[in-house]
Amino acid sequence: MTERETRYPPISDYGVIGDLRSAALVSKQGSIDWLCLPRFDSAWVFGRLLDWDRGGYFHWMPIPLARKPLKPPESLRVIRMLQPIAGSTRWRATFKPRFDYGRQQPELKLVRAGMLGAAGPSGRLFLQYPADAEVEVHDGIATITGNAMPGHRACLELHYLEKGGAPAAMSIDDAHTMLHQTDDFWVAWLRAIKYKGRYDEPLHRSALALKLMQYVPTGAFVAAPTSSLPESPGCSLNWDYRYTWIRDTSDLVNALSQMGFKDEANRFLRWARIAHDRHPKNFQIMYRIDGDDRLPEYALDDLEGYRGSRPVRIGNAAVEQLQLDTYGELIQTAFTAWQMSRTFPRLRRRIMLEIVDHILAEWDQEDSGIWEARRRPRKYTYSRVMLWVGLDRALKMDGVLRLGARRRAAVRHTRELIKRQVIEQGYDKEIGAFTQALGYKDLDATALSIPMYEMLPATDPRVISTVNVLQEKLSRNGFLYRYVPSESEFHQPEGVFIICTLWMVNVLAQMGRLEEAEALFSKVTETSNDLGLFAEEFDPKNGEMLGNFPQALTHLGVINAVFNLENRPSGKGRRSGKPHQNSG
Repeated sequence: MTERETRYPPISDYGVIGDLRSAALVSKQGSIDWLCLPRFDSAWVFGRLLDWDRGGYFHWMPIPLARKPLKPPESLRVIRMLQPIAGSTRWRATFKPRFDYGRQQPELKLVRAGMLGAAGPSGRLFLQYPADAEVEVHDGIATITGNAMPGHRACLELHYLEKGGAPAAMSIDDAHTMLHQTDDFWVAWLRAIKYKGRYDEPLHRSALALKLMQYVPTGAFVAAPTSSLPESPGCSLNWDYRYTWIRDTSDLVNALSQMGFKDEANRFLRWARIAHDRHPKNFQIMYRIDGDDRLPEYALDDLEGYRGSRPVRIGNAAVEQLQLDTYGELIQTAFTAWQMSRTFPRLRRRIMLEIVDHILAEWDQEDSGIWEARRRPRKYTYSRVMLWVGLDRALKMDGVLRLGARRRAAVRHTRELIKRQVIEQGYDKEIGAFTQALGYKDLDATALSIPMYEMLPATDPRVISTVNVLQEKLSRNGFLYRYVPSESEFHQPEGVFIICTLWMVNVLAQMGRLEEAEALFSKVTETSNDLGLFAEEFDPKNGEMLGNFPQALTHLGVINAVFNLENRPSGKGRRSGKPHQNSG
């Protein structure tokens, strides 16, 4: 391995902790190498993940071993504790904060005994440490050393304040109480999951990962807490995922609803109303977690990038794209919420009717598709399927939507027109498969959306043929690529896409090829790390994770696959009542 590769740990070496406002990646070496404050989409204070020298980190060795209700101070963001089981332990913490994406090295100042402070462009960072510890500060780096032993625990607390003076010091006993309260919160949250079955472990782990990616003040979820982790080492396919995609969140709340979290869909739809008020005619495909629509993309050219993968990008230019599937996914989410509660607020009805009308008017446009093509506008098959889904679910909710005779007739007509278009122009008889876009021959895993969303049954000969072609020409060791990388607009290598492989699990289960589906799902679970966390992609040659991490879309794909394997409604695909037994 090169020096650069040995300096940057594999992505799988990281765990994630969070406070439902932001999340930190913690390496097996005990270092926080990624943390954005005060929110997921803020600039980082520790970003060594993307530049080992300039990014900043908070290292703590050795790795720590975890009743009354106690409200933590608003400023508190991270607690790190060391509690030896026996004997005396000498410990050392290295504190190297950096602001403005590594471009600003703050001056570390002693605020008072046991607390350091650093001022940044939009807030102040404080580190509380044991008052009897030794501290050395040099060139923006603090090294703190001390001793811990049974009955004499060591604790460091990280605070962040956007304004005001230094936070009050917190006692070791209060920190210990918060540890137990945090544990109680997550245990109680998991107990609310209704699923009990063979796949408890991957489902629970995925549910926890998804919850960690929620920004509680608005209810929005980020696609991932990281930016610019590469889809292939050394390549330029590095994107910022610290925002809320309507598509991803729609799928996510559908999955959470199926697990018993009834409020998630309603909370998301309330957030979507905020976004709708910003763009009453057209939804953007993504927003900041507070609903802000400004996500300008720019590159930090002076940063090294993870293992030399440049550029490091902040913001996401795809925000300007037209992706028509978004409208269908919003109606699907409203359908899920209605199924759970059988209520439909008046404002929601108005917005859904506007979305229906928008689909009726704009459905036949070219767009950028789910993979966010930047220079290839086409009539993408996936977008067409999701527009069909939106109109289909609107008809199923006609009792509460009250479409009216004229609109209802238009919805029925357009729904059938879209389906006919997909079947006649999306299926290539020569290839024997549905393709990426109407009239094109590119293979794409999104063709699996046709049976997943029940546009055609999984037993349809064209679906069976599509599955077989994808397995033959778009897979490696059973894992699916999203498309042929060398034929994409970027012409760069990529890993296999875990979510696409999970789509294949869903469809195999629908087809009745259960043994095959279960074997493939088992292979997918082996791509997670020891904490059950998944990245976006996976390199089947060397077994390394690729892409932003942890990835919400992958984790919700795990949940959907579990429900399909268990023959339970999942909101995305169901096993057929009369499965096709051909294992071809």
